[in-house]
Amino acid sequence: MSHAGSGGSVPDGADPHSRVRDAAAERGLDIEIRERPQANSLHEAAALLGLDPSGIVKTLVVKRTDDTYLFALVPGGRSISWPKLRAVVGVNKLRLPEAELALAATGYERGTIVPIGSTTDWPIYADESIVGQRVAMGAGAHGYSLFVDADDLITAYGATVADITVPEEPRD
Repeated sequence: MSHAGSGGSVPDGADPHSRVRDAAAERGLDIEIRERPQANSLHEAAALLGLDPSGIVKTLVVKRTDDTYLFALVPGGRSISWPKLRAVVGVNKLRLPEAELALAATGYERGTIVPIGSTTDWPIYADESIVGQRVAMGAGAHGYSLFVDADDLITAYGATVADITVPEEPRD
């Protein structure tokens, strides 16, 4: 099976990235999508992409108590600081939803989620440490990374930039 061009061999015959590409084009956002091998860790993914781990930004879907969502853009090596995020959003309770709720909220499977082309344009909260960087993110399909200038993404989506993360705890 061939994966080249827009006629690719995705089961429905569509380019797996057309939704992301179309949404980026609508907002004048310059993106690059690259195929990448499966990685078993953030550090392995960063090495494969030639980036510092902080250059990989996870898009986390966060659920509010009123069943609406938001996106938190969290750089590699950092985790959401729930107290900081709640303070910025102005709510007392937030949580990570189950995988099926994240899929229903965005149209993307966990591990591929990106705000670009989400079925709903949820508000975006970007950690201040990504400002000024070119970052890699999910690309809406497994096995790919999307590269974008964080500042352009923040501007295109009117994202709120704030200190919303803490360094990840080392894992034993």
